[in-house]
Amino acid sequence: MTDEAKTREPHTRPAVSVVGAGGETIVLGTTRMRILEDGSHTGHRLAIAESVLAPHTQGPPQHRHARHDEGFYILSGTVRFTVGGEDHDAAAGTLVMVPPGAPHTFADLTDRPAVMLSTFTPDLYVQYFRDLQEVLADGRTPTSQGGIDAMSRYATEPATDLP
Repeated sequence: MTDEAKTREPHTRPAVSVVGAGGETIVLGTTRMRILEDGSHTGHRLAIAESVLAPHTQGPPQHRHARHDEGFYILSGTVRFTVGGEDHDAAAGTLVMVPPGAPHTFADLTDRPAVMLSTFTPDLYVQYFRDLQEVLADGRTPTSQGGIDAMSRYATEPATDLP
């Protein structure tokens, strides 16, 4: 072994994260989101959330993310994804990946709840959901401009150029 190798600091391994049934829950109207990974264990490269959409839940207005990919894996139920002018009904077992710049929204138009696992790479958007919950918890209704301002803090904008 060289002298250099003997004096180097030992390599530390990242801690393994195990998330049980509890954890942080964010309530946004009729949607319950459980944060499984907020980026703090992945060097902020990845965040993961489980969302339960109540029946007849309208999603957010179509929007675009400039700096993160968003993935949706449908665990149960059916979720309608609208991408620009196209609708896609995603049943259990379907994966929808939305790259930066793609306009999108989602909704549960059925009479049954839908559950989906969402990924955010990097983790940028998790804090947006926390901020939005805080506004709603205070009894305030986000104004259109307030929502746009909040989105812009997380490199997101409404897709206003769509019909």
